[in-house]
Amino acid sequence: MKIGLLGYGKMGHAVEAEAIARDHEIAWRIGWSNRAELTSDLLRQADVVVEFSRPDAALSNVLACLQAGVPVVSGTTGWADQLPQAEQYCREHGGALLWASNFSVGVNLFFALNRYLARLMDARDEYAPSLEETHHVHKLDAPSGTAQTLANDLVAAASRIKHWLPANGQPAPPDALPVTSIRRGEIPGTHIVRWDSPIDTLEIRHTAHSRAGFAAGAVLAAEWILGKKGVFRMSDVLNLSNL
Repeated sequence: MKIGLLGYGKMGHAVEAEAIARDHEIAWRIGWSNRAELTSDLLRQADVVVEFSRPDAALSNVLACLQAGVPVVSGTTGWADQLPQAEQYCREHGGALLWASNFSVGVNLFFALNRYLARLMDARDEYAPSLEETHHVHKLDAPSGTAQTLANDLVAAASRIKHWLPANGQPAPPDALPVTSIRRGEIPGTHIVRWDSPIDTLEIRHTAHSRAGFAAGAVLAAEWILGKKGVFRMSDVLNLSNL
């Protein structure tokens, strides 16, 4: 199929390499330097658009794709407060939108594991949860979109944990999940969920070795969404919605 790349930074380049390796064609590439070339006619030259841009551009990018009638797979994070607006437009106009904080198959399995573990731990008051994420120094948002998904899922699954908050070096209230964000070097992404008790610690961890996993998942999502209508997540692609 023909894939349009809306956002042509490091992730855009990684998606391009993965798409070509899977025998797809790149219809066009739009980055910051040639954004003025973005038109509805250009958008329609693609079967699916993969969007990895910036938080301040994501909503307009996604809406432009939906208005042009082109399915869009978006991996931009940091615009969660605006995402419902895009989803509402998609549903009202019969479009197709798949957004994910992380497209890695391994991370999405990690999401399911996190939800399951949180349900198990809900009755174990002696265990207190915490979350830590580490990324490269160029990452714009903190906590990462992946960390926010992990945090929101944990809060939803464990009824005794009411909210999450940025860790500040002080003990968190018993009903809160502290989230620590670290920016260091060129680390692609590491996420750790811990449940600590006075006698032991349970820990699950996902460590990305490169951007290749994110790109592979994004292309998989683009293949999956073709011909569909609605609002989707990677859990739909991987049949993890009930886990």
